[in-house]
Amino acid sequence: MTDLFQPGTIGWLDTLIRIGAATFLPLLIGLERFVHRKPIDFRPFVIISVAACALIIGSFELMTEGGDPVDPTRVMEGVITGIGFIGAGAMFRQGKYVQGAGSAASIWCAGVIGLLCGMGEIWLAGIVAAIVLVLLLVSGPFTGNWDPTSTDSANGKGADDSEATNLLP
Repeated sequence: MTDLFQPGTIGWLDTLIRIGAATFLPLLIGLERFVHRKPIDFRPFVIISVAACALIIGSFELMTEGGDPVDPTRVMEGVITGIGFIGAGAMFRQGKYVQGAGSAASIWCAGVIGLLCGMGEIWLAGIVAAIVLVLLLVSGPFTGNWDPTSTDSANGKGADDSEATNLLP
């Protein structure tokens, strides 16, 4: 009966480190999105990552316990596909502009970070989180020109005025 409430293959400390990393790393990305008032706040980043982490840890546990064989790669495929649908919900079209692609890609990446943490590859999850966070922080001035809600301080026009660059035909 007590086997139901403890990890079978990995220890408690390893489990807590993996789930802790799956919480902290996407939180940084989510906070960046939240601070910049993007379509998705920080909570889904953490929730998706922790859930993906738990799913992959659970699939490894089931795989090593014997019984019915569980293929962790199929669990990963399902997680990545499902998160793709969530990310698609963050994207929307406003006139000739598509917004939310950065948040959609970031939320998908949060799922990948969770999977990596669940597999114990925290070093790789940290690298991925750092790259995404730096990209989001550094790219702001460049992507602001494509945001129809941003304003040009020089002439007071929004990007959706006649001089805007259209992203879609």
